[in-house]
Parts: sequence; C-alpha cells; structure tokens
Amino acid sequence: MQEHAAVIHTIFGINPMWLATIIFVLTYAVIISERINRAIVALLGGGLMILCGIMTQEAAIRGIDFNTLGLLIGMMMIVSITKKSGVFQFVAIWITKKVRAQPLGIMLTMSLVTALFSALLDNVTTVLLITPVMLLIAEELKVKPYPYLFAIIIMSNIGGTATLIGDPPNIMIGSAANLSFNDFLFNLTPIIPVIAIFSLLPIWWIWRKDLVATPEDRARVMRFNEFEAITDWRLLKQASAVFALVILGFMLHGLVHLEPATIAMFGAAILLLVENFGQDPETQSHRVHHALIEIEWITLFFFIGLFIAVYGIEEAGLIGAMAHGLINATHGDLNTTAIAILWGSAVASAFVDNIPFVATMIPLIKSLAPAMGGEQAIMPLWWSLALGACLGGNGTLVGASANLVVAGIAEKSGNPIRFAAFLKIAFPLMLVSIAIANVYIYLRYL
Repeated sequence: MQEHAAVIHTIFGINPMWLATIIFVLTYAVIISERINRAIVALLGGGLMILCGIMTQEAAIRGIDFNTLGLLIGMMMIVSITKKSGVFQFVAIWITKKVRAQPLGIMLTMSLVTALFSALLDNVTTVLLITPVMLLIAEELKVKPYPYLFAIIIMSNIGGTATLIGDPPNIMIGSAANLSFNDFLFNLTPIIPVIAIFSLLPIWWIWRKDLVATPEDRARVMRFNEFEAITDWRLLKQASAVFALVILGFMLHGLVHLEPATIAMFGAAILLLVENFGQDPETQSHRVHHALIEIEWITLFFFIGLFIAVYGIEEAGLIGAMAHGLINATHGDLNTTAIAILWGSAVASAFVDNIPFVATMIPLIKSLAPAMGGEQAIMPLWWSLALGACLGGNGTLVGASANLVVAGIAEKSGNPIRFAAFLKIAFPLMLVSIAIANVYIYLRYL
C-alpha cells in the first residue's frame, strides 16, 4: 500500500508498530479514565498518528467511515425534528394509562417500548427521550425511580442490538462488512425477544415488592392527558411519513443500491424541507439551526478521531499481528474464534465503551477472512461481535453510551445510579444474555 511509504519515516525513526501501539493504548487509557472529554482524546490520538508519520492525512481521511457518520447524522436530525411534536411523551403517558398506572405494569411495558424504540431510532436517542418522562411518572406515583432506570438501560441495549440502526457498533459493523438493514433483521432480531424475556423476568422478580403505589397516586397519574403532549399534529404526520419512508429505504437497500447514510441524510433533508416549506427565511434559519444543534457533535467527532487512530494501528501492522495471534490461538477454527469473539467482546465491552472496542475489532475480523475461507465464511464472526459488543454494554455503567446518558439524567434529577449497585445485578444479567446468544450462534451458524 502506498501509505506504508509514510510509515517508514516516523518521528525519530521509531518502529511504526511500537509508536502506533503506544499512541493507541494511551488514547484508550485516557478515554476509559473519563478525565478528559472523549472527543478531545480521540481527535488528539488520531492527530498524533498523522503528526508522528504513521500515516498521511490522505490515508487518515480514507480511514474515516462516512457511512457510519452519515447514518448517525441523518437519524439524529430526523429524531430531533420529530420529538418537537411531543409524540414520545404521548406514547409514554398513553402506555401508563393502558396499564392503569400500575408501577410493575409500567416498568414492563415501558421496557418493551424502550427496546422497540431503541431498535428503530437508536438506543442513545431513545433513553434521552424516555428517561425524563419515566422520572416524572415515578415521582407522581411516589415509587423508587431506580428500577425503572435500570430496566431502561438494560432494554435499550438489548433492543438496540436487533437492527442496523439500533446501536452505534451495529452501524459500524454494517458499514464495514457491507451488511444491510435486512441482514440484521434476519440474523439478530429473532433472538432479541428471547433475551429480553430472560432479562425482564429477573428485573420483575427483584423489584416486585418495591413497585407499589397508593390508589390516590395512581388516580393522579390517570388524570394525565396524553393528547396535550402533542404540540404539533402537522409535524407529527410529516415526520411519521418521512420516518416510514426512511425505514422502507433501509429495507430496500439491496434493490435501490443506496447506502444507509444516503437514505438517512436524504430523509433528514426532506423532513427539513417539509417542516420549513412556506415559512419566512428567519423562521427557516432558526429551525434548521435548531435541528443542527441537536446533533450529538461530540459523539461524531469522537468517531472521527477514533477511526483515524484505529486506521493508524492498522497501517502500522498491529491489526495484522493481532489477527495472526488470534488464528494461532484458535488454530484457525471458525467455531472457536466465533465463541471467543462473542465472550471476549461482551466482557471487554462491559468495562470499555463498546464503540472504541468495535472500532478496533472490525479490521481485525476483516483480516481473518483470507485464512478462514473468504468474506462469506466469516459472517458468524460479525454476528458474534455485534451480539457480544451490544449486549456486553449492559455489564457495567460505563459499558455503553446509553448507560452513561441515563446515569447523567438521573444524577441531575437527584437520583444517582451507583456503579457497584448497578454492577451487582447488571453483570450477571449480561452473562445470561451472552449465554443465550452463545447457544443461538452455535445452533444457527456453527
């Protein structure tokens, strides 16, 4: 590869693989410490890969996966515009009234809604929308909010595992392995309801005695009017139509020959157009500005820096060396490699945010293809990585972005979630979900 010419001329003539590894490990360590914002750290790590001569700027740009970024930007814009209609608050109140404001019923139904929304929107967006409403309902019912928050975290990661757009690791895997929306539906969605049930039953059993409300408190919640939550019916209809078309576009990805990023970005552009059509320039400017501000730019720039840093260790030869080591350790056996990736991803993703972990694993799995019989032969490895990384995020409070978002909202509301208390119940639940995934992967693919 042409870029390797740049690798020879590293700063002070240091061995490129050692230099890239040091930069990458330091970047990872500071991200895990959470002492400095992770976007800053990732950008610095990516920048150092270029400044130290491990690769050129042109090579770094090739390492940035626009399909992942474009899909995230498009979906973030669609959700930020849609939520102004009040539809998510409507759904929460409507469901609460359907179960007669029974605290346990609310927890079970809201858990299922969280899983569904996480599959269709993405789990970070879902918890941002549902957590504040859930805290309000818990306050009105005078019950502990912690069981609800715990269930939201667990179910957001389980639901997010089901689809291409549900969890950022899936977006990255889909883009890297050229897997479509339908591929994820066909291969991952079938096992998700089973994992959800086996996770919800222990949650219900543990907190069944704590979630009891007085008839007076339940009556007060039953007086909520869900239709008052809808602030813009016209926008709701427009957003629903565009969202349906975007999902249809994802499902017809193979026929229309368009990448998910293009479909999501175009859908966002259409929704911006219909929302602003006929408005004066000042109003249009304000609305577009609001839609762009709502995009999680910190997450996106974290991705950019991370893609460059990972591409740096790939260019320096570290990924190839790791792949060679993995082949030797598993003797090139697909079954052993798939199970090792599933459990290894789960445990690692529990303690490290699953996004940087998956970013490192993607080129590693790609490099295993020639030794294992080609792209098609290693498909079980991609599904093992997706299940391990997404479900593994449930193991600890720092395992996934959605967990940290819920913890942040809870802390602001005066209901902090403690790391050790969460770990005590979440980690065993995560291990159960991975055991189920293990059986599924073995029976279906191996």
